[in-house]
Amino acid sequence: MTDDPEEGMLSWDESVFRNEHVFEIGYVPETFKHRETQMESLKYALRPAVRGSRPLNVMAQGPPGTGKTTAVQIMFDELTAQTDVEAVRVNCQVNSTRYSVFSRLFEGVFDYEPPSSGISFKKLFSQVTDRLVEDDRVLVVALDDVNYLFYESAASETLYSLLRAHEEQGGAKIGVIVISSDLELDMIEALDGRVQSVFRPEEVYFPKYGEPEIVEILRERVTRGFHDGVLDAPVLDRVAELTADQGGDLRVGIDLLRRAGLKAEMRASHTVETQDVEAAYDTSKYVHLSRRLEGLSDSERALVAVIAEHDGKRAGDIYDAFNDRTDLGYTRYSEIINKLDQLGVIDATYTEIEGRGRSRELTLNYDAEAVLDRL
Repeated sequence: MTDDPEEGMLSWDESVFRNEHVFEIGYVPETFKHRETQMESLKYALRPAVRGSRPLNVMAQGPPGTGKTTAVQIMFDELTAQTDVEAVRVNCQVNSTRYSVFSRLFEGVFDYEPPSSGISFKKLFSQVTDRLVEDDRVLVVALDDVNYLFYESAASETLYSLLRAHEEQGGAKIGVIVISSDLELDMIEALDGRVQSVFRPEEVYFPKYGEPEIVEILRERVTRGFHDGVLDAPVLDRVAELTADQGGDLRVGIDLLRRAGLKAEMRASHTVETQDVEAAYDTSKYVHLSRRLEGLSDSERALVAVIAEHDGKRAGDIYDAFNDRTDLGYTRYSEIINKLDQLGVIDATYTEIEGRGRSRELTLNYDAEAVLDRL
């Protein structure tokens, strides 16, 4: 045993990380494992675009953190690097209206943002389609987290505009990939009949990863992200076990590795231990919650806060507190409840109240303190 208590400790200019960027959620891995079938299905659907024709539409579904966005991003990177096909991914959690979706498409096609005001949707739409026809280019649009368009009742009109673009502007060739992690949402059934008649997508399903697959995928992140010897196999197995406990969502495991590394650095340690993983898990297990809260408006966040503060009370009681805080009426209040219920942030259930008829009880699906911390 050494007599020097500082031996084996990190110095100020040292880090356990070789490349911390590897542990960011948006990082695209150099090798993409256990999704060969899904990648082949995407390639099959997109192949007509390479020949100058409209690609097949795709509906990609699966639990959170199962590689849907990564698969599409890899395919788009290959497509745009090797062909003249235009490929644009739109984050519908942020862009949840038809206008904002087409604003992102405009930006992708023209390489600059459209004017922030003074331009109608019709003009925005025609400028995008005119440019595609002028350049004789195919556009592939990925609507990532498309379920948010459904929550805002904007999915049908957005898809209708995309799918009927060739009728509005002869020669416009647009294919659509919709990506959703909401397995309870029947997207086809939720669309208008006019959209159902033209939207016949190829279905690509991304099942949740098993624990051995999680270990293999995260091991590569460890190799690329940490210095040699920082994190050994038993610690990685624990990370994989905790990730599997959260539905196999790889984002939990990736975030957990990064936070455990930071915990080790706080201890000035050259190695990540199980104690670092356990300490980091209290934060990483709420990756889903943090992501869902990030996409909410101020009024939606205000209602979540009120529910967290009045957990278990009836909707009418919560409305009074929400109205005091926001001045918004009951119609908007009810709309937000429905959205938060669809998102899985809350559970809104109808119950019979003696003398008052049916009323909804609103219950958080997460720990109230964790919710308030993240708000």
